[in-house]
Amino acid sequence: MPDRPQTAERLESIGAAAVIRMTDTERLVHVAEALAKGGVEAIEITMTVPGAIEMIRAARRKLGADLLLGVGSVTTPRQAREAVEAGARFVVSPVFKEDVVAATLDAEAVAMPAGFTPTEIQRAHEAGADFVKVFPASVHGKKFIKAVRAPLPHLKLVPTGGVGLCDAGDWIGAGASLVGVGSALLDEDAIAAGDYTTLTDNARRLRNSIDAARE
Repeated sequence: MPDRPQTAERLESIGAAAVIRMTDTERLVHVAEALAKGGVEAIEITMTVPGAIEMIRAARRKLGADLLLGVGSVTTPRQAREAVEAGARFVVSPVFKEDVVAATLDAEAVAMPAGFTPTEIQRAHEAGADFVKVFPASVHGKKFIKAVRAPLPHLKLVPTGGVGLCDAGDWIGAGASLVGVGSALLDEDAIAAGDYTTLTDNARRLRNSIDAARE
């Protein structure tokens, strides 16, 4: 199992985490492989789907260590512990709860709680969070990321909710360490039709936007 700093470094290097909400494990494997082929190798499986822990466990068995698996929508320490035991390497939450961060760090996984104000974001950082998810990012916009990091440059921010394939690089340029992307990546019609090439193309567009911003 990779150590926490190594996982955090890989997450930031990838530059994006795909937020996946699916109940079909077999189809999820194909989706994850398609996204990885396009350059998005971090996959967040949310706790909002039935059987999320088993889905993480099954994905880990089938995909091995090639993909960086995480868990999202975590609101309790127990969820964090069970997800890490199942194979998640990073734990994402839509809120900031210190006990969830503590449980995640105890399990040697990367902690990514959410914050909406500069005070919440800083408190999450002080609690030990490796990254802080800014959610919903569309409410604040890119200027917020830049404005917050001006006096607080130590923060590693992850805007999620409203990040598109072609403007992901703009969020990186504003100071984000990486972005969380869900519906923009996952074309539901393409998934239903088994057209995984479309997902790979979406991932490449996202990858190109991020790479261009970093250059």
